[in-house]
Formats: sequence, structure tokens, C-alpha cells
Amino acid sequence: MARRELDAAHITDPGLRAAYTLCRRLNARHGKTYFLATRLLPLERRACVHALYGFARWADDIVDDLDRHRTPEERDRKLRVLESDLAHGLRGGEGAEPVVRAVADTAERHGIEHSLFADFLVSMRSDLHVTDYPTYADLRAYMHGSAAVIGLQMLPVLGTVVPREEAAPHAADLGVAFQLTNFLRDVGEDLDRGRVYLPADLLAAHGVDRPLLEWSRRTGRRDPRIRAALVAAEAMTREVYRAAEPGIAMLDPRVRPCIRAAFTLYGGILDAIAEQDYTVVHRRAVVSRGRRALTAAAGVAGVVAAQRRARAARPAGRTSGAASRTKGPVQ
Repeated sequence: MARRELDAAHITDPGLRAAYTLCRRLNARHGKTYFLATRLLPLERRACVHALYGFARWADDIVDDLDRHRTPEERDRKLRVLESDLAHGLRGGEGAEPVVRAVADTAERHGIEHSLFADFLVSMRSDLHVTDYPTYADLRAYMHGSAAVIGLQMLPVLGTVVPREEAAPHAADLGVAFQLTNFLRDVGEDLDRGRVYLPADLLAAHGVDRPLLEWSRRTGRRDPRIRAALVAAEAMTREVYRAAEPGIAMLDPRVRPCIRAAFTLYGGILDAIAEQDYTVVHRRAVVSRGRRALTAAAGVAGVVAAQRRARAARPAGRTSGAASRTKGPVQ
């Protein structure tokens, strides 16, 4: 499948193909929900989406390196090396890291603004020394770089049927909604890393603070105040999903089934959190395989329907190859 994706995207250089293949492996291994959704994209779009994920994952792994012998200063040094490598790659040089080669090529192919990558790395660096957020506004400022820019990077790859600036706020909100979902799912694991991504003012409104969360994590005991805070965080996250949803209809019809599937799957994580009675301090909530399969099946049906509509709308005499070339991302 990887070879077909690369062929469809006209990525022919052997080194670049190897770089994109690595990004695909990172997506498949670490982004199971996200990777499942990308399987619904047109073949020619998938490699660049994998590249964006692969680079983000690579940077995130540097920051989240749990090697007790690696200091924050050492991780900061590695992140700065990656940042320098990316800057060189975006200027047309050949990045030392394969993920940099792939993402720089993706940025060039689709005209992705370089500032979006700079903003992302600023948020990654803040994870080396910021361990909590006093207010939701503070958290949103962090998520601009860590999540909103990912949605904005994706837009040129996916393509839109409206001016890109009209779809951009919804794409940014979708990235934020996905990350808020991850924050809720990973409360316990983030505590193990010394971080709390739920806003302190939201927690305090329900009588919760970091020591209470750490006590619950350490002892395995529950507290009704923590549950109430998590219910409020879920409601806050669903509001962001509602703000993001209108943007799906603004995308190229052929990519909508993928984004709708991702929207549904990530929303399903919130459902799983509620079904498990908000025990995320102690265990990660996951979407069942059955639910994932149903969502994937609905996505495949959406892809088939989009292909049929595209064929019906194709002017007589146009070949399928020409038609596919006219449906690339909006630049």
C-alpha cells in the first residue's frame, strides 16, 4: 500500500520514498485512530498527511523522552537540532532526518506556510518547562502551536471548495478538539510525566488541584470532585467539536469521509471516557474495535459515494486520469 501511495503522489526519488515510508510507519504505530482515518483519503493525498504526522510525532517523542538520564537541557538541544534541520530543509536543503526531508517536501508541494512549523516547535519547547496551565486561555495559546497549526497544515493537502481562509478557523478548531480529547484520555499518563493539561481554573471550580489528581493516580482511589471536573472538561471539548464540524463540508468532497471518520472516532473517545465513568486518571479510555470497524465501514461508504458523484459530474469525454489531476488540493 505504501508503494501505491507514493506512486499516486508522484514521489519518485528513492531517498524521499524511504523518508515518507518512515512517516507512514510512525503514523501506523502511534496514531492508530488517525491512521485508520487516513486510509479513507485518496491515494495521492496520504503520503503528505503521513509526513505531517511523522514530523509532529518525531518532535513530540523528543519532548516526551522518558529516559530518566536525559535532562530537559539535553532534550532542548535535540529539539533545536531538529528545528535547525527543518529550517535548512524548508530553504531547499536536504534535511538530515528522514522526517524532515518528507515534511519539507510536503511543505513545498502544497505551499504550506513555514510559520506554522515554527509555531509548532515553540509549543513543543514549552513542554520542556511548562507543566500546567492556569486558565483555558493559557491552554489555548499553547494549543495554537501544538494542535491548531496541524489542522492549518492539513488544509492545503486536503483541498477546499471555499476560499481557504474561510475553512481555516474550523480546521484549527478540529486540531484543538482532537488534542483536548487526547488530554482527557491521557490524564493519568500525563501526570506520570509531571504535566497537567486540564486548566487549573476549571479544576479549581470543582475543588480539584494537582495534589488531589496525583493522590488519585497513586492510590487508585476515586473522588467525586475529580469526576465533576472531568465531566466539565468533556463538555468544554464537545463545544470545540461543534465549532469545528461545519468545516468538513468546506473540504474537497473526496476527503470528507476521512475527516468525518476522524471526527467520529475521536468523538468516540469522549464517549468511551463517559462510558467508563471518567476513570481516566487510572486508565486510558479506548474506542472498541467494533465501533472503529463500524466507523471505518461508514467512511468507505462515504468514499464510494463521493467517487460516484465525481464520476457523474465529470464532463463527457474527460479521462479518469485528467479528472484526477483537476481535483488536487487548492493552492
